[in-house]
Amino acid sequence: MVAVAGTCQTFMSNPKNKGFLLLTSFLLIKADIMAQSEVATLGGGCFWCVEAVYQRVDGIISVKPGYAGGHIDKPTYKQICTGTTGHAEVARIEFDPTVVNYEQILNVFWQAHDPTTLNRQGNDVGTQYRSVIFYHNDDQKTLAERSKIDADKSGYWPNSIVTEITLINNYSDAEDYHHNYYNDNPNQPYCLFVIKPKLDKLEKSGVIE
Repeated sequence: MVAVAGTCQTFMSNPKNKGFLLLTSFLLIKADIMAQSEVATLGGGCFWCVEAVYQRVDGIISVKPGYAGGHIDKPTYKQICTGTTGHAEVARIEFDPTVVNYEQILNVFWQAHDPTTLNRQGNDVGTQYRSVIFYHNDDQKTLAERSKIDADKSGYWPNSIVTEITLINNYSDAEDYHHNYYNDNPNQPYCLFVIKPKLDKLEKSGVIE
């Protein structure tokens, strides 16, 4: 036991080993957070918009733009833009359920886009821009269906909600240049004239920070 204690003391006295221990602690904490996190996958028009909205919601760990629901594997953005692959532009949202739950994620969703327009958000037209909730388990399916009914009854939108609710399938991450798009390109015209007004409206109403 003495030899082991001495070995540990010698290990700790080395600055390089202290750095190793700090890195190990960081990785353990990160692994613990990952174990506690959950994932939601939502489509509400252009994924640049959806990503920017959820990046401003407390309890969100990460947001990744991607493609889901189509009939070919790992499509490119160019293929998606044809509207023929069956995919929707989506955001894969990893969140901490102890801070924000799935129902609250969906409450933001109903207010962050127009779920009453079929295959369209503003000037973005095509099946890739459809309103869709891709559930990951039966609990999410039940919550999504209930949330859709409640949102429809709320009168927030004057027309009926047409959001599709379906099991997650054929998901792939979008190309790297789509990631963090609004934050990296705030002066790009689409960001200035489409995303920023939406964020301003949601922030004013207290939906996002």
